[in-house]
Amino acid sequence: MSDLTNKGQEAVGKAKEKVGEFTGDRDMEAEGKADQTESKFKQLADDAKDMAENVADRVKDAFKK
Repeated sequence: MSDLTNKGQEAVGKAKEKVGEFTGDRDMEAEGKADQTESKFKQLADDAKDMAENVADRVKDAFKK
């Protein structure tokens, strides 16, 4: 998933949380927090994937020399 998509999901989650707080809708507030948490985990997974790809590229480059 792209970073932009993750950031969008996080923003929607923040909005849901705030609307839930304002209206007293605990379910919406919780859903917003869950959306934010999911987005952060996806961002971490994407970062880990990128790091693994960079390590793999470095290993390949080391064997080419």
